Amino acid sequence: MSIRNKAAIVGIYEHPLRKAPDHSTPQLHAEVARGALADAGLGFADVDGYFCAGDAPSLMGMVDYLGLGDLSVMDGSEMGGASYIAAVDKAAQAIALGKCRVALVTLAGRPRQEKPQPRPNGAEGGFELPYGGSPPNSYAMVAQRHMHEFGTTAEDLAWVKVAASHHAQWNENALLRDVVTVEDVLDSPMVADPLHRLDCCVVTDGGGAFVITTPEIARELNVTPVMVRGAAHAFKGQMGGRVDLTWSAAALSGPRALEEAGVTVRDIKYASIYDSFTITVIMQLEDLGFCEKGQGGQFVRDGGLISGQGRLPWNTDGGGLCNNHPINRGGMTKVIEAVRQLRGAAHPKVQVPDCDLALVTGIGGMLGLRHSAATCILERADA
Repeated sequence: MSIRNKAAIVGIYEHPLRKAPDHSTPQLHAEVARGALADAGLGFADVDGYFCAGDAPSLMGMVDYLGLGDLSVMDGSEMGGASYIAAVDKAAQAIALGKCRVALVTLAGRPRQEKPQPRPNGAEGGFELPYGGSPPNSYAMVAQRHMHEFGTTAEDLAWVKVAASHHAQWNENALLRDVVTVEDVLDSPMVADPLHRLDCCVVTDGGGAFVITTPEIARELNVTPVMVRGAAHAFKGQMGGRVDLTWSAAALSGPRALEEAGVTVRDIKYASIYDSFTITVIMQLEDLGFCEKGQGGQFVRDGGLISGQGRLPWNTDGGGLCNNHPINRGGMTKVIEAVRQLRGAAHPKVQVPDCDLALVTGIGGMLGLRHSAATCILERADA
């Protein structure tokens, strides 16, 4: 069953704090939930579907804390940063099937206040943890392979950060608002060769939330509904030891979401593309079909992603590289900025004219080892 145009996003909220020493994690979840419901003109009593992920203290604990007593659907699936784009897919399915009418999705956390927790010892733990794998060196391994195969340069990677900084300067809540140059990125400390500190996302407290409902309820609210035209999620693992580092699971989720939506990347006016690291963006641009495999560096070079001057307006809030990457995962903010663009409510300096169709992606896990990907296609209701 297709979910095309059977559900609409009607409420969004991004917490303004990037450092939250005086908040608890449940409190942040509650504040973003209240904000998104208020944006929609709804209340907690209207919610009958709730979705969260591993950032929440617990699914049932959050249901109790938020006072969501009469739910017909609840889901706490963990897919890392892709969880919240996958939640668009799963909530839209539940609404299309009549399982619920108003679904709330929340993310929140305080990584700047709390020590990092050790990774769960999964099936791979005994084989990989002794080697000290981490997100930076996993993504750096992918970047090295991309450079070897296609001639991508450190300067190409840096252009992704430069574009993000051009957008973040207009976002009063962004953690990093200074416009940077390619030289600034290359002169920043090396984290994991070839990734410099400015090739990496920010670490922020805070969170965000959105509300999805039926088209019928959406039409009764005083908001511009954003329809879900298509969505899909996918996984890529070690492939029995024969892993190819030059593509991501977005190569699987992207075409499925576009097919369901009945559009191609040539129709997309705005893209929220997951940006945990600069190489993450270049890989997805290729895997989604915005350019040929190996041409991502050329695509972003010389400001290709800067709104108003580049070929693809992208992450106009400053993204995870400059604005916000709450609890070390950015999928939620990708949905929120896409809805702002489709409503015509992004900052005037970065608003895309007549923005009626947007693509959103998320990546969860480690790109060089195993990861999830999710893609959704969103459309302004009157388009």
